[in-house]
Amino acid sequence: MTPEDVLATAPKILSQDQRRFYFDRGYLLVENAIPRKWVQRLLDTTDQMIEQSRSLQQSNAVFDFEPGHTSATPRLRRLSTPVDQHPEYWAYAAKSVLADIAADLVGPDVKFHHAKLNFKWAAGGEEVKWHQDITYWPHTNYSPLTIGTYLYDVDEDQGPLAVVPGSHKGELYDQYNEAGEWVGCIAESDLGQVDLNNVDYLMGPAGSVTIHNCRLIHGSKKNRSPKGRPLLLNAYSSADAFPYTYNPINSPVYSGQIVRGQAARWARHDPRPCLIPPDWSEGYTSLYALQQQEEWTPAKE
Repeated sequence: MTPEDVLATAPKILSQDQRRFYFDRGYLLVENAIPRKWVQRLLDTTDQMIEQSRSLQQSNAVFDFEPGHTSATPRLRRLSTPVDQHPEYWAYAAKSVLADIAADLVGPDVKFHHAKLNFKWAAGGEEVKWHQDITYWPHTNYSPLTIGTYLYDVDEDQGPLAVVPGSHKGELYDQYNEAGEWVGCIAESDLGQVDLNNVDYLMGPAGSVTIHNCRLIHGSKKNRSPKGRPLLLNAYSSADAFPYTYNPINSPVYSGQIVRGQAARWARHDPRPCLIPPDWSEGYTSLYALQQQEEWTPAKE
């Protein structure tokens, strides 16, 4: 569906002003969108996953660790495909208000693409360099969006999600380096064309959600506070958007499932081109590992 088509349908959760803001600027922050009971369920589940990580010494296809991770002092960067690791994560992605929020922005027919939990650990959790999501996982159109859920209160010291308003309407940038290697971020030479004097930092209490379009330029600074900043990310698209490369954070069970409405019989194609990423079918590390140009490669899922 086009933005005009979406706006013509009645919203379930968001206001029309919020929907227009999203389509105009490419992002939205909704404070206290998630009931406290859901936040606590997610916190309890995430604590279980952290405990599970203590038995591992190095990153794998599920857990991505910062340098210095130990069983005594775990330091997680990412939990990949959390929907496959615990049923609570899938219940949240598919059955909570989250999918209704997605429907208000992509249309009533909503497809789940992937999920991940970025921890940004206390006292040094790594930065995420400026990048655009869609070139990691191109689709036939640009309806895909990512909804992030803050599990803790987030302030400016914790490295909140940072976005460049309106950048989803601009060009897609090359995320390969000069040697032709995928680095997953925008080159310094190209950042001169980006209005980094007009960055919005999305902060809010636990249960707030951040929403950003797949073309939007975004990133985050290091976490320099003594508090973590776990951000649970779920990506959705309209049902008429179809991926045409391998999903790097694929769930064999849930990726591609329709979580609201009905499956599409026709694909909608946006005429604007999209950069093609490497072939992720032989394995994928993480955005962090790629941007830091680490050499580790996990086993194929």
